[in-house]
Amino acid sequence: MLDPIVNFITRIFHWIGRGVGFVIGIILWPFMWLGRWYLQRGLILKAVVGGVLAVIVAMYGYFFYVTQFWTNFDPDYPAALVDARGTAGAGDPVTPAAISATVGGEPQPTCKPSAIALTSADLIDFNVNQNPWISSMVLSKIGLFGIEWKNTPFFDNKAAFQLGINQVMRRTTTELVDTLGRVRGTSQIDQNLQNARTNLAWSETAWYIGWRGPTRPTPSLYREAITNLRDFNTSLQKCQSTFDARADNLMQFLDRIAGDIGSTSDILRQRIEASDAGWFDVRADDRFWFAYGQLYAYYGVLVAARSDFASVIAERNLTTLWTRMEGQLRASLNVQPWIISNGNESSAFFPSHLATMGFNLLQVRSNIVELRSILDR
Repeated sequence: MLDPIVNFITRIFHWIGRGVGFVIGIILWPFMWLGRWYLQRGLILKAVVGGVLAVIVAMYGYFFYVTQFWTNFDPDYPAALVDARGTAGAGDPVTPAAISATVGGEPQPTCKPSAIALTSADLIDFNVNQNPWISSMVLSKIGLFGIEWKNTPFFDNKAAFQLGINQVMRRTTTELVDTLGRVRGTSQIDQNLQNARTNLAWSETAWYIGWRGPTRPTPSLYREAITNLRDFNTSLQKCQSTFDARADNLMQFLDRIAGDIGSTSDILRQRIEASDAGWFDVRADDRFWFAYGQLYAYYGVLVAARSDFASVIAERNLTTLWTRMEGQLRASLNVQPWIISNGNESSAFFPSHLATMGFNLLQVRSNIVELRSILDR
């Protein structure tokens, strides 16, 4: 009785094996044909083609390395700001004991630099100097045989994480230019901050050559933004620039952050509704790591904002709420799954990491909205 069943199963596996072999043969056929063609060529042509192939293999090897290894990734990077907290806000004069520079025998005033500008410069440095900027690399633009990496399971997590940080940097520099870095209605825009915003507005995928000819690659512009932000802080430290640490400015800044986080949570919701393919959803990972990059950057920016708006936070009794928000932000950065799954939320086998990230985003946003409502009283 068992022999027919065994024979049937054997035939099934035989045909499955033949089918797999056929698919592998189709995939390998172009490479086998190229190999035969290469072996039939002359020595000079072999050397040229071999050299080109060696360069391509080296480029892909480097691309693999920079996309898989994240240099100086540290969710606790704002720890130095936490340790250096004080009661003075950004732009406030420091105590006479801290005054060291003199001109003509007279002490020069010294003001507290902006922690927001400092943190922003450090995050951009993390994105383009400590790590290569992935999105503008030529192999990132080529993709996998013409398919964009974000539509594959490969090599897009770090790029999405960097883009999430960059989204926060664009938002932050815009707020520095429009409200925080000047007294509205009575002062002009700070040129260093304006230059930083302009540089960060550059295309995130620009290489040395674009559709319109030679252009500047993205990292070079972002490096200039680092210099712009640090120059602003140097000027602020000399009391030559402005940081308007008012309650209404903080309220508006929190409004913008809440809106940004809300937009990202909606993107996650749309992806959750569009697919429940679990581990096999190739778009879930870039959505997750983009949101993670935002939280990673906003954690540092909001810790810095607590320093820059120290007097406002103390006057409005926001310290406890702010501390809770920082704690929730930091806890959300502990979610670092190796493979991102976008499964049904009731599934026992396919977790929904997007739902977890969406919950963390909304929890942080809820705290920001509560802080904003207290400031508006």
